[in-house]
Amino acid sequence: MSKAMKRGGMMRKALPKVEHKTPLRTNIPAGMASAKPPLGSQLGQRNINVPNFCKDFNTRTQDYKEGIPLPCRVKVKGDGTYDLVIHKPPATYFLKQAAGIEKGRMRKGDVAGKITFKHLYEIACIKAEDPPLALLNLQQICQMLVGIARTCGIEIVRTLDPEEHAEFMKQREEAVQNFLDELQAAKETKVLRAV
Repeated sequence: MSKAMKRGGMMRKALPKVEHKTPLRTNIPAGMASAKPPLGSQLGQRNINVPNFCKDFNTRTQDYKEGIPLPCRVKVKGDGTYDLVIHKPPATYFLKQAAGIEKGRMRKGDVAGKITFKHLYEIACIKAEDPPLALLNLQQICQMLVGIARTCGIEIVRTLDPEEHAEFMKQREEAVQNFLDELQAAKETKVLRAV
């Protein structure tokens, strides 16, 4: 029995460590990394010490407002260590913050919010610091942001009139509430049909 165990131990030593070629790509809320799934299971599959990773991430993101989604790239080395690269928040987050909305477009053709070209330029300056966008100039980043804003239903205007914008936001809030009420009613009728 002991000979078999020794052979098994020798085989274990002979097996090469698994190296993950592609980095783990995930969005983690700033200051809120925890060992719970899905993050804990993703890190566990790559043999990373999950509590140490969470502690490291939370200390590195303590300057950010808690809960901001941060795209991360985790490259795992063969000895169990890792390289953590934290990018700036996604463009959709910045665009929604600039427009003052929480939800993007709900229906095709809807205008969810409005921002100015100045907002767009400021967001482009922040996103230019991200490593994936390092080779793009500001004009290209602005063009990319215009496409993302269009997808979210955010309209880009030259100037915003405060009174007109306040009226627009009031109408938008009512439209969002009506949409949520319709969704709730649809869920209730679906439950009634199932009974």
